[in-house]
Amino acid sequence: MVTEKLTGKIKDLEFRPHVLGEQVSRILTEAILEGVLKGGDQLIEAELQNQFGISRSPLREAFRDLEKKGLVVIIPRKGTYVKQVSRKDIQDNFPVRAVLEGLAARDAHPKVTYQILGGLSQALDKMKTAVENNDTKTYWKNHLEFHDIFIKASGNDVLISILKTLRMHSLWYRLSYQYYQEDLQGSLAVHQTIFDLFQNRDTDINNLGNLVQGHIQTAFQRFVDYLDAQAREL
Repeated sequence: MVTEKLTGKIKDLEFRPHVLGEQVSRILTEAILEGVLKGGDQLIEAELQNQFGISRSPLREAFRDLEKKGLVVIIPRKGTYVKQVSRKDIQDNFPVRAVLEGLAARDAHPKVTYQILGGLSQALDKMKTAVENNDTKTYWKNHLEFHDIFIKASGNDVLISILKTLRMHSLWYRLSYQYYQEDLQGSLAVHQTIFDLFQNRDTDINNLGNLVQGHIQTAFQRFVDYLDAQAREL
């Protein structure tokens, strides 16, 4: 159900009444990704209409968009619920994303400009600072930006579109398990190497692609090991 946490989140985002359905979808997406709304929570239409100051039509438009993103499940005559993250979701996501991001890195390397390198460097510097400050949220925010930059640089619109959804889901999966801690130092070291390979014009693009793919596969294995450990404790 909608909680005071969500009300606070909307306030923090400087929400203004009478917004379009896509804006409602954006706010609810952020609430789901950050764990304000958790798996199994029901999105009550009447409460959200009152909170957002909108009619049923744009709210249902937002629900359909969330369903398309795979974030909610709409059950006829029952309501709309935040999707529960399953082990299968994680197992389906990471291997596919690993292959596609490796492809994006290979495609991006010949197209990388000084401006793109500057963006990668800036994101990497913020990741370093986040590790020093043990600021996990900031780390993942800039980790997402780092990957988004070279994915967009690939210039492949189909690849960009597919990875946008896959990457959003993988971040959601991580945040759904609040006690899961990734090796940020190790992750940072890999991203430094990825940056160095992008910066070197003589880089073998297959080595670059394999490094990106392997990094995601390693993160996947760590996640699965964590889930296995959690299951043994039950």
